[in-house]
Amino acid sequence: MSLDILRAEIGKGLRVQLAHPAGHVITLLISTMMYLGLQFVLGQGELRQDLLPQTLVAIGGYWFLQYAGLVMVADLIEEKRAGTFAQAQMATAPPWLPMLGRLITASLFGLAVAAVAAIVPMLVAGITIPVRWAAILPAALLGINALAFTFLLAALALVSPMIGALQSLFSSLVLLLNGSFLPLSLYPEWLATAARALPTTLGVEALTQTLFEGRTLSRLWSGGTLPWLIAHTLVLTAVAGLLFARNHRRALESS
Repeated sequence: MSLDILRAEIGKGLRVQLAHPAGHVITLLISTMMYLGLQFVLGQGELRQDLLPQTLVAIGGYWFLQYAGLVMVADLIEEKRAGTFAQAQMATAPPWLPMLGRLITASLFGLAVAAVAAIVPMLVAGITIPVRWAAILPAALLGINALAFTFLLAALALVSPMIGALQSLFSSLVLLLNGSFLPLSLYPEWLATAARALPTTLGVEALTQTLFEGRTLSRLWSGGTLPWLIAHTLVLTAVAGLLFARNHRRALESS
C-alpha cells in the first residue's frame, strides 16, 4: 500500500513537470546563456579555462537546488490554492510518505536539469571535469544538503503566503555566493565564511577540492571541510523535519 502511494506520488509529480516542458527549456536556455555571458565578462573577453570548471560544479548545485525547490513548493502551493491539501492527507499512509515521493521527484528532475545545465557550457567552452572516486561522498552530501533545504522550503510553504518571495531570495543568494560565478577561494574571507552558511556552498567546496585539487577524503576531513559539510547537512535536515511536522499540523488545522 505504502509503495503504491509512493509510486503514484512520484508518477504524478513527473507528469505535472513534463506536461509543460517549453517553460523549463526556455528558462534553462536563457539562464545558461546568462551564465556563459557573465563568465565571458568576468574573463575580460574570454571563457577562462581555470575558472569555468569550478563554477560549473557550483552552478550545477544551484540548478539542482532551484528545480528541486520548484517541484516541491509549486505542488504544495497548488494544492493549498485548490483546497485539496486536506483531502490529500486523508490517506492511511503517514504524511511524510507523499512528501518523500515529491522529494524523489524533485531529485530526479533537479538532477536532470543540473546535468544539462553543466553539460551545455562544457560543450560550448570545450572543457572537461575530472572524475575521481573521492568525489562520490561530497557529491552525495551536496545533493542531500540541497534536498534538506528543499524540504525546509516545503515546510515553510505549508503556512507562509510569502514562500515564493522567500524561495526567490534564498535561491538568488545561493546563486551569487555558492561559487557559481567565482570560486570561493577568490572571495574575501568574511564573505566566504558567510557563504558557507548557505546550502550547497560547503558541498561545492568539498567537491571542487576533490575534483580539481586531488584531495582525498582524509584530507577533506583534516582540513575541516568534510566535518562542516556533514554537520551543516545534519542540522539542516533536522530543522527541516521538525519544522515540517509542526507546520503540517498547523496546515491541517487551518484547512
